[in-house]
Amino acid sequence: MLHRFPFSAMASPCELQLYGDDEAAVAEAARAAIAEVERIERKYSRYRDDSVLSAINHSAGEPDGVAVDDETAGLLDYATTAFEQSDGLFDISSGVLREVWDFRSGRVPERAAVERVLERVGWQRVRWQDGRIRLAPGMQIDFGGFGKEYAADRAATVCHEHGVSAGLVDLGGDISIVGPHPDGSPWKVGIRDPRARDDAIAWIPVAHGGVATSGDDQRCMVIEGRRYAHILDPRTGWPVSGLASVSVVAPHCLLAGTASTIAMLRGEEGADWLDGLGLPSLCVDTEGRVRGARGLRRGEGRGVTTHA
Repeated sequence: MLHRFPFSAMASPCELQLYGDDEAAVAEAARAAIAEVERIERKYSRYRDDSVLSAINHSAGEPDGVAVDDETAGLLDYATTAFEQSDGLFDISSGVLREVWDFRSGRVPERAAVERVLERVGWQRVRWQDGRIRLAPGMQIDFGGFGKEYAADRAATVCHEHGVSAGLVDLGGDISIVGPHPDGSPWKVGIRDPRARDDAIAWIPVAHGGVATSGDDQRCMVIEGRRYAHILDPRTGWPVSGLASVSVVAPHCLLAGTASTIAMLRGEEGADWLDGLGLPSLCVDTEGRVRGARGLRRGEGRGVTTHA
């Protein structure tokens, strides 16, 4: 039987869909997986003063910085690799740009204000070594670019540890597959049309790994016909352009989310970059054209839906 467990976390509607004959055992697996998501949110939320992330940010400018635990060290190592392999596009220090970009305000910041904040952006300015991180004065880091995807993968792992071998984890559209349907058939993951969110522009059969989408249709503002996306280029401080959404399938949701964000930041070159990586992907440009639909089927299907 398929059991569904809806919940809310990380400011998103979430759901576990898990197969199992023992309802009590499946429910216990779901409780453990949800608890893991909540643990990660508490630990890395920038909104909690008692989080690890807040402790790191509050230490900015201190010469000794902060020593971190093994889990946090692994995530910082991952962020370093993503920064290096994206030529500086994936930068977890770019969150301070929120100080000038308020997408609920309907106002575009002054270029001079963006330039001032950019002086505090740049992972290359962070000293991360020997388990200790040191931020320059005024800097901050933010795991918002991959925290939800990491939590989805961890929740899927917890389900496995509790004996569940078929199901999926859906954290606000970031999806980690626990395993295919009991008959071996894949899950059908719908990709929402970024300009018609009630419609699926494509569907992807996925039996393993993770799926994530980045796009310009959420947390954006449109001023005088121009759309300003919440995904900001850490080199310029200005919103991305060229692509409306990017969906990626990868061995882990964490990788899928990082790749989709980097592709968005690469703009019109994003589809070719993903194609070079060999990752199944679908890109929709700002004119509604589908590009780079590598390894995907389009226009039909049913199941869960991923979105930005």
